[in-house]
Amino acid sequence: MTFLQENSQENCLVLTGSVVKAPRQSTSPAGIVHSQFSIDHKSIQNEAGLNRQAFVRIQVVATGKLSHLTRELVAGQCVKVSGFINRHESRNGNPLLVLHAQQIQMINLD
Repeated sequence: MTFLQENSQENCLVLTGSVVKAPRQSTSPAGIVHSQFSIDHKSIQNEAGLNRQAFVRIQVVATGKLSHLTRELVAGQCVKVSGFINRHESRNGNPLLVLHAQQIQMINLD
């Protein structure tokens, strides 16, 4: 069994899914463009020799140049997002897990 040291820097998530609704664009006080949208991921994963249905809806944040790519996204479109996860707080103080995109790839299912 291997345990990671507390100061480990690994934090990488790759997830495919469909866009829930068109991204929302905003600009920070520093002039940085942010784009926020959510994706739904559904799959069957093997765990301990058994098939298990996996479903997750996660908020995605794209910043700077990458946020411009999200303007083309529409609800129902399939994407592959790579990035890191971070904790945010909702307006009512509840913790949220957010995927900060470092790469977004559009997936054609045709």
